[in-house]
Amino acid sequence: MTLPRIAVTMGDPAGVGPELCLRLLADPAVRTFCSAVVYGDIGVLNRVADHLGRPRPDPAGVNDLRAIDAAGFEPGRVSAACGAAAYRYFTRAIDDALTGRVDAITTAPLNKEALHAAGFPYPGHTEILASRTNAERSCMMLTADEITCSLVTVHVGYREVPNLLTTARILDTIELTAAAMERIRGRKPRLLACGLNPHAGEHGLFGDREEERVITPAVEAARGKGIDIDGPLPPDTAFLAKYRRASDAYVCMYHDQGLIPLKALAFEEAVNVTLGLPIVRTSVDHGTAFDIAWQGVADVSSLVQAVKLAARLAKGYRPARS
Repeated sequence: MTLPRIAVTMGDPAGVGPELCLRLLADPAVRTFCSAVVYGDIGVLNRVADHLGRPRPDPAGVNDLRAIDAAGFEPGRVSAACGAAAYRYFTRAIDDALTGRVDAITTAPLNKEALHAAGFPYPGHTEILASRTNAERSCMMLTADEITCSLVTVHVGYREVPNLLTTARILDTIELTAAAMERIRGRKPRLLACGLNPHAGEHGLFGDREEERVITPAVEAARGKGIDIDGPLPPDTAFLAKYRRASDAYVCMYHDQGLIPLKALAFEEAVNVTLGLPIVRTSVDHGTAFDIAWQGVADVSSLVQAVKLAARLAKGYRPARS
């Protein structure tokens, strides 16, 4: 059987991405479920390998894009050159996935400050993907055995969140999550939606009745389409063990509402998946970790799990649609 071909983008060269990619390429277990090729710079990978005293990678496992001078930057430092290189690795992988040269993409972390310094004003990977693939709708989902959370809004300030919440946007996130979890679990999933305000608004006592105006109508519309979902639940109790055991995924209204419990429970195992795209994309659930970059201590488990899930979704994958 032909193994799925996964493009693994190296991320910001000054971060932990190059080190993680070296470990991934050297892991014989990875070769049992996919053919991974790193989209990056072999000069950077060789420099990291020499620095850490590790073997240099086989050039056959690297799509050498020569996007940066391997000696022209410092590890652990934000730079426009590194941001531009990370953007090039990622967009080349997207284009290759769209044309079928690879079956899925897994991304090592990029640095948003470096990306902006390079002139690319995107908040992160998800927004680049939506723009590059012309996706009509998309959302971020982070998944692990312990907990899965999808986010209605992502990289925006808290004061912006209420105005971005619409019934249509919440319903899109619910539908995309239900479709993704059915592929992952192999059965119809059960979802829980969180409220926005303390105590889920307590019947209008807190907030601007977002629960009544936009969240509950989305939940009811999803139920009308056959999706098993409860909510909106008060966010401060929604993640108790009894609710986690009774559900497959949460639909969260903003970034930290979902990522705080997820990272507290499954930081090293969670995988970031972008839903609603014409291609498969997974990612680690951590950042560039400049404070430990190139020190040989970064944990590769999230990247391995991300590649494994990408390979699983790539087999017979179809875009999630209602």
